[in-house]
Amino acid sequence: MSDVLKAAFIFVAPNADPARNRNWVKTEAVELLAVAVKDYAQAEALAKDLVEKDGIKAIELCGGFGAAGTARIAAAVNVPVGVVRFDVHPGLGNVSGDTLFG
Repeated sequence: MSDVLKAAFIFVAPNADPARNRNWVKTEAVELLAVAVKDYAQAEALAKDLVEKDGIKAIELCGGFGAAGTARIAAAVNVPVGVVRFDVHPGLGNVSGDTLFG
């Protein structure tokens, strides 16, 4: 593999600010940007910006995104979107993000 994959991991956290709550992990093969958002709407806007402005080629969503949240992000961008799966998320009061943000 000769090209570096620029990817993002987006997770949901109360009162998150994606402008401040972000960090890169860079290896020879993958550059991964982890970013926190407060809700699905913020995640959609962020995903679009990351693809259009930052050259992100793949997005992985945390388990806080339920099926509806994942579908919203996948529809917002034209890159592969994957998801870590929790039916209930321990960081969100043991509910799906769909319950909170859907």
